Amino acid sequence: MMEKVLENKNRLTQILSNKKVKYVVGTVLLTVLGIVLPRIFHILAGNTAGATYLPMHIAVLIAGLTFGVISGSIVAGGSIIFSYLLTGMPAIARLPYMLIELLIYTILVSVLNKKFNSYISLIATIILGRIIYAGVLAIAINGLGLPTYGISVIESIKVGLPGIIIQLICVPFIAKAIKKGAKLN
Repeated sequence: MMEKVLENKNRLTQILSNKKVKYVVGTVLLTVLGIVLPRIFHILAGNTAGATYLPMHIAVLIAGLTFGVISGSIVAGGSIIFSYLLTGMPAIARLPYMLIELLIYTILVSVLNKKFNSYISLIATIILGRIIYAGVLAIAINGLGLPTYGISVIESIKVGLPGIIIQLICVPFIAKAIKKGAKLN
């Protein structure tokens, strides 16, 4: 009986040490974080907390830095879609814009992180991501005639400055801790 328990424990340890399993589990957990963290911020700081503290961005950026572009994209899409289905947020009109924004960030941070350290990658992503997102908005609004829904990159930077600061302070440390703890390096 004891041999069977030890054999099952060793098998589970082998499965959990597999890099693909770590990738999947990490992606799922970060997607859940991308759903739960905005709820916590909204409960603690009110309805405008998402725009101020950018909690969904945190999970997406961590996923991009830790597991790469596919994981970050899954976290972005999963967080937004399931958050909307479970909580009604973000508003359906904002949902596609947020998805595009988060996909831009995860692509940039993942690609840049292959050439630079996580701090440089994150800073460049925060700057370049907003420039690219502004271009996407200009095309969507001016070129395609889509409604603006009050979206402004300049205003989102002003309002989201506390969130950007949180990202710069926390995201690289968390990504590094996950990589070290999961032995991904």
